Amino acid sequence: MEENIATYFAPLDLDALEYNLPPDDNRHIGGNLRLHTEKNGFPDLDAVRVALIGVPEERNAYNNVGCSLAPDEIRKAFYRLYRMEDMPATADLGNFRIGKETNDTYHALSETLAFLIRKRIVPVILGGSQDLTYANYLAYEQLQEVVNITAIDPKFNIGNKLSENSSEAFVHRIILRQPNYLFNYSNLGYQSYFVSPDDVALMEKLRFDATRLGVLQEDIRQCEPILRDSSIVSIDMAAVRFSDAPGCRQVSPNGLNGKEICTLARYAGAAGRVTSFGIYEYNPSCDIAGQSALLIAEMLWYFLEGFSIRSNEQPDILQENCIKYIVELQQRLYQINFYESKTSGLWWMEVPYADKKAKFERMYLIPCTRKDYETACQGELPERWLSTYQKLEKK
Repeated sequence: MEENIATYFAPLDLDALEYNLPPDDNRHIGGNLRLHTEKNGFPDLDAVRVALIGVPEERNAYNNVGCSLAPDEIRKAFYRLYRMEDMPATADLGNFRIGKETNDTYHALSETLAFLIRKRIVPVILGGSQDLTYANYLAYEQLQEVVNITAIDPKFNIGNKLSENSSEAFVHRIILRQPNYLFNYSNLGYQSYFVSPDDVALMEKLRFDATRLGVLQEDIRQCEPILRDSSIVSIDMAAVRFSDAPGCRQVSPNGLNGKEICTLARYAGAAGRVTSFGIYEYNPSCDIAGQSALLIAEMLWYFLEGFSIRSNEQPDILQENCIKYIVELQQRLYQINFYESKTSGLWWMEVPYADKKAKFERMYLIPCTRKDYETACQGELPERWLSTYQKLEKK
């Protein structure tokens, strides 16, 4: 199968990437990547943990012609960064060959992503337009895995029937798929003036989660459990303010700053459940002095740094490494079990649900923060707990 996916990729042109560092220079990122070039051929994926994939697809981009040029511009900046300590084995597979129709691209890309995920390689997609998140979801459909998607985006991308194929409606297309493997969709950093009341009502009806930009910026640490519980992380560069990342036609004066988007990328890298990661909508034709390309390169750097400390610890299998807290509230109507890792300091909590097949109650473990524990101690149900409980009841 590895030989089959190789046909989907065009080799990298290092001259076009202006990559002229010494070939034996292992101080920089570029010197530590397994590169797909004409000379070296498609890289051996044995022991590879992360795979970069450029996807120059923009035919369904909403008012963002030119974003297909993004992958190589990002590489120019990324290869020149100094490597982090304990850099995970990473390959750059090159640019994906675009299909005759966008659905052809989606189909081939989903097959490729499913293959990599099956091999426990985390694909990092460099778009292109954000509708490629739909192709990313289709990979999990092939694997028959239930997924949580988190989008860092100023909008919800639910869309409508008039724009269901555009990059602003990929969630709409995912929702309509049957059978459906989407458990939860979370939005981080939405801006209310870009979101219609109808979309807000639909998000609430579907019990999807949304965190406003202002709330996120008050305490960005509260976003870590959301990313820790995600399978797919999709970033629209329009989520970053113009002064930090001008290279996007949809960008606005408000948004995340460079430090905040890098922090979120690091959270995603460290999250053991995140098995695919994508950055979309960067448009080099709008960039100023390559500033956005450099910021994305830094985001990738932080993702890999987070990946280097990734842990798959779960308190249900590592009880001896966790402190268990039991909180009873609302006159003992609810009991919530919290777990705090003695090693990482991370928190989880249990949410009960009825197993309809086995006809008894089970516990669903979700990431949380100490703040959720403190909320429960004050006699209130944590919002994260209640939202998950409602979703499980619906299922």
